[in-house]
Amino acid sequence: MPAPQHDAQVARRLQIHGQVQGVGYRWSMAREAMRLGVQGWVRNRREGFVEALVAGGADAVQQLVAWARRGPPAASVSAVEVLPITHPVDVPEAFEQRPTV
Repeated sequence: MPAPQHDAQVARRLQIHGQVQGVGYRWSMAREAMRLGVQGWVRNRREGFVEALVAGGADAVQQLVAWARRGPPAASVSAVEVLPITHPVDVPEAFEQRPTV
């Protein structure tokens, strides 16, 4: 019998654009990330978009990215940029909502 394959660990930075501030996006993303077992953080940017760092199993991260393209019911997402992480980053053990920067 072949050994079970483990889900590869990945990290991505997301920039979510559209009507995504003031609509519960950060709270909803944190809740969905915790449900999926994804680590990282989410925060508003003063430029008007939401930024997130997401890390975990490739399948779970992919599911969270798919969720990010929809967002919560009050959001209207126009674009999600998915950027690879090219350098080591500190990833919190739980998924955090961070203050606006």
